[in-house]
Formats: sequence, C-alpha cells, structure tokens
Amino acid sequence: MSRYPRRTGRLALRAGSLAAALGLWQLLTTLDVNLWLRFSQFPTVTDVARAFADRLSGPDYWTDLTDSLTRIVTGFLLAAVLGVATGVLVARSRLAEDLLSPVLEVVRPIPAIAMVPVAILLFPSNEQGIVFITFTAAFFPVLVSTRHAVRALTPVWEEAVRTMGGGRWRILGSVVLPGALPGIFGGLSVGIGVSWICVISAEMISGQYGVGYRTWQDYTIVNYPGVFVGMVTIGLLGWLTSTAVELVGRRLTHWLPRTSYVPGARPRPARTQASTIEPSKAEEACDEHLV
Repeated sequence: MSRYPRRTGRLALRAGSLAAALGLWQLLTTLDVNLWLRFSQFPTVTDVARAFADRLSGPDYWTDLTDSLTRIVTGFLLAAVLGVATGVLVARSRLAEDLLSPVLEVVRPIPAIAMVPVAILLFPSNEQGIVFITFTAAFFPVLVSTRHAVRALTPVWEEAVRTMGGGRWRILGSVVLPGALPGIFGGLSVGIGVSWICVISAEMISGQYGVGYRTWQDYTIVNYPGVFVGMVTIGLLGWLTSTAVELVGRRLTHWLPRTSYVPGARPRPARTQASTIEPSKAEEACDEHLV
C-alpha cells in the first residue's frame, strides 16, 4: 500500500482542491449555466476578486473588519471565562446544579439570534447588544462541554490528591481543570464558530459597521460581488479564529498523546524502549526479569 503524501503533498492537494472549486465556479458563471440552479445570477470569480481588491484599498473594509473582530473577541472571551466557571461549578456542586440548571436548560434551546430584541431593550447601545448576542452564542457550548468533561473525570485522581493532603483548590488546579481541558477546548471550538454566525446576523439586523452590516447593505443595493466579498471575509475570519483556538488548545494540552489518522493506513505500533534494542538483547532482558 502506497504511503499517504507528506506535508508538502497534502498542502498541494488542498490547494488543488480549492483551485478546482474556484475553476468550476468560474466556468459555471461564465457560461451562464441554468439547469436547476441558476448560476447566471451569480457573479464570476473575477468579478468577486475585482470587488475584493477595491474593498481592500478603501478604509471602510478595515473598519468593518476591526469592529467585527472586536465584537467577536470580547463576547467569546467573556463566554469562555464564564462558561468554564459555570460548567465546573454545576458539575462539582449539587447546590449550584439545583439553583442554576433549571434556568440554564430553559434558556439554552433559545437561538442566540432570537435574543436580538432582548438585547435592544436591555442594553443602552447596539454595540453592547451585539457583544451580548456573541457571548450568548458561545456560552452554552462551552458550558455544556465543560460540565460533561468534568463529570467524566475518573474519581481515582481526586482521591489520590486527597490522600496526599490536597484540598479543594488543589484538586481544582491539578486534577479538574487539566483533566477537563480537552473537552473544554472542544466546546470552545464549537463556540467560536457559532459566535461568528450570530455576530454576523446581529450586525445585519442592528449593527453599525461590521462585516455583516456591510454584506447586508451590499445585498440591499443589489451589489452581488460585494455580498460575496463579505461571505469570503466571514469564512476567512472564522477559519483563522477557529485555528487559533485549536492551536492554543494543543499548546495547553501538549501532554496528551497525538495521533494522525490516515484513511486506509495501518496504525504504527508504539515505539517502546524494548523495541529499540536488538532482539537478542531483548530476550536476555526478558530472561533476567523472569529469573
């Protein structure tokens, strides 16, 4: 079986996949293909690229970018801190669970974008309302993932710390939070994606400046290349922020074993100390151990 391509080959495959998708888009829109989907209504790739270049040269694009990033970072950081704290509290305290869970479970199914009227009535400015919508979108994925991760921890670790004289805060810092980190960052990865969906929607409804606001304005004046510029910008920003969260998660959980899954490939056996020595020496060491 042939080996899967290395890093350079994988990057080439990904770039080729993206180029093929763009080429198909250009072909269908240039030929005005109208079968069931109406590609004649779509702008071509060159139209979007031209509109993108025009936006990059103007100040409004960078203002929109800064505003959207400020809103997403502020709301997401608040959700990360409060979501992790609430999740740990609910998972570790029966009193907190009885007091908070009923309210949280009733509010959790409500879409964050449905909170826009509440944000308009509750906060004195649209800016604070949009941050609130972003916070609400990310808070519940982080809360739920943290709660499940903490409850899934094996009790043996906590008992070991208690045996050595560790108190509640020592258990929290050396067992609960480190052990729950993989689950917490799973929730953070989901939360950042949901946050982008909701912040863009909130900007379209009640925002002033921002990528979502600009995209909706382009739609209202039938500037379809500008709409696609906004869509591409949203996709790139979402990908960059999600990648940043994953990189931070990998750095903080560097002690976890890493595996790379390759479809169709046989898993490599773990390289142990015994496998690094010669077979004859391994047999001798085994015989000595038996003696």
